[in-house]
Amino acid sequence: MRITQLLIAVYCTLLAFSAIYAPQPLLPVLQEAFSVSEPRASLLITVTLLPLAIAPVAYGFVLQRFSAKRLLIGATALLAVTEYAIFFVQHFELFLFLRLLQGLMIPAILTSLMTYLSASAEQSRISRVMAFYVAATVMGGFLGRAVSGVISTEFGWRWSFLFLGVALTVCALLLRRLDADPPVSFQKLRLGTVAEVLRQPSFLRLYGVIFCAFYVFASLLNFLPFRLVELGSGMNETGIALMYSGYLMGVVTSLLSLKIADRIGGQVNTMLLGTLIFAGSLAFFFAHPVWLIFLGMFVFCGGMFLIHSLAPGYLNKRAGEHRGVVNGLYIAFYYAGGTVGSFLPGFIYHGFGWGPYLISLAAVLGLAAFWLLGLSRRTREQPA
Repeated sequence: MRITQLLIAVYCTLLAFSAIYAPQPLLPVLQEAFSVSEPRASLLITVTLLPLAIAPVAYGFVLQRFSAKRLLIGATALLAVTEYAIFFVQHFELFLFLRLLQGLMIPAILTSLMTYLSASAEQSRISRVMAFYVAATVMGGFLGRAVSGVISTEFGWRWSFLFLGVALTVCALLLRRLDADPPVSFQKLRLGTVAEVLRQPSFLRLYGVIFCAFYVFASLLNFLPFRLVELGSGMNETGIALMYSGYLMGVVTSLLSLKIADRIGGQVNTMLLGTLIFAGSLAFFFAHPVWLIFLGMFVFCGGMFLIHSLAPGYLNKRAGEHRGVVNGLYIAFYYAGGTVGSFLPGFIYHGFGWGPYLISLAAVLGLAAFWLLGLSRRTREQPA
């Protein structure tokens, strides 16, 4: 894969993840602007994650018959249109509907990108290419929050979405320069393909792990802005956005994950280590000083992305002709966890307090660790 092609794919990845998370540091401001409650404001993230938990499976099937490049261009252009529309929105219900539409476009982009990249790479380099892709998703998640926070503070929240619309328009034009889809040995469309993939114990366990991991990750990041307000930090949108700087640790972790796996005995063991770090990092968020929460975010993101940077490569090396569906299922389980996590634990937070809320997140990560232990017993891994 030529470097220009990779850079275009990285740019597209950055923007797709920026579109998902741009509203997150703005939630307290959007809550005030539209005069809605905290749970309703948090729905601006939940309604975008919800289609991402369902649509990727369908897009995985679509990619067995249609061009990933054409799907990428069309979905990116439509995503740009929704960003322009949000700039003008006046009613919260319409805002939610546009975010729901974005949730239908983004999985088309992500599933196409994962399939395009994995098909373009040599078999021996798939894990490395996918780890690089995950690093780009991490940077996109950080930049989406950081840039929207800064723009909102300086110019108002609407301009954050206009900026994204312009950037996505440029992206749609650049995607036209991608090479034609590489030849991929996809199996013919069969309704039983999903069941066939899920019957493989190693796949199902890893899908469960990523569900739990993103459940915890999305939950904490979604409710953190409200926690910072509760602590009386006095932060504006930029300050809240910068609290997500720990995302940068995810970039480092993603790029180093294969080397770590080489040193500690394989990808499954490394994902298990990531889960333990992830769970341990929750202790930082019991603290009241904001600087401790800021530091904890680096540990929190490092643990999460030690799992997420290795899981796609592990699956793709074993996917064979089911690659499109395997990637679609991965994204589906990932965002199903995020959808549930961005909403359901809020009832624990608002009903019982921040401490019990964090304990519930640790319990979910305990389940992920259990599944990884089972996977390590079943799987004889090749070197990462």
